[in-house]
Amino acid sequence: MKIGFIGLGNMGAAIAPNLVKAGHEVAVWNRSPEKADPLVAIGARRAATPYEAGQAEAVFTMLADDAAVESVLESLLSGLPSGGLHISLSTISVALADRLNEAHAARGQHFVSAPVFGRPPVAAEGKLFIAAAGSEAALARALPLLEIVGQTVRVFGDTPSAANLVKLAGNFLIVNVTEALGEAMALVAKGGVDKADLLEFLTSTLFGAPIYRNYGALIVAERFEPAGFAAGLAAKDMRLAAEAAQALEVPMPLNELLRERLSRLVEGGEGHLDLTALSLLAMRDAHLK
Repeated sequence: MKIGFIGLGNMGAAIAPNLVKAGHEVAVWNRSPEKADPLVAIGARRAATPYEAGQAEAVFTMLADDAAVESVLESLLSGLPSGGLHISLSTISVALADRLNEAHAARGQHFVSAPVFGRPPVAAEGKLFIAAAGSEAALARALPLLEIVGQTVRVFGDTPSAANLVKLAGNFLIVNVTEALGEAMALVAKGGVDKADLLEFLTSTLFGAPIYRNYGALIVAERFEPAGFAAGLAAKDMRLAAEAAQALEVPMPLNELLRERLSRLVEGGEGHLDLTALSLLAMRDAHLK
């Protein structure tokens, strides 16, 4: 297929090569043009604008937030032909996903929301977990492409924004687990227990899920750079989750706590660090080095 790919940050740069390697004709665009160089080197074509990237049968967007998506939207809408497909991999608001669906429908285009779970190394291996939603016709075209970049694709109905709601709920749980791990490790460390021993015991018994093993290992090693999931982006996601909760009249008191914790990192100039740097707050509050 002729495919466009807009957004070559940490995740986009890891995902797009899999589409090239699968034999598709891929045009790539990024606000910083040099980010496209590695893709061009393996056979992708450099697009000069989002409009040019959008002149395809299907175009992917993998952008940081609502503002980044909105900055390319008019150009993308104009470039994508009638009947074309936009697949949004970004973690964006439910409200924006609804607006995107309406905007594409008005032009006779198709839209699928397909936000992803997984860090860049997982993305590079084509093993992301994907929540997808859209019309039956749009999904029929999108699924073969999504199966190239993900190991699991779960469909959540025909309303695209449902997938974004699932993504925000999932990220809410990820941030909860990260904060809890940091607090638990600060507790045992203050009591003289080695954090690595705690992690090995817990992940070999009751808490064997990858989220505990992988995030726990980053906390133990204090390996917060380069960020796989930056604290600043997590703060954005918790804000979007709060907005969705307010619209649906769903209280989320834990979300308020997480937003306060993340804001401390961001306001302290540490928003670029990995989400697992939340553990720094727990250690500092416990007066540990």
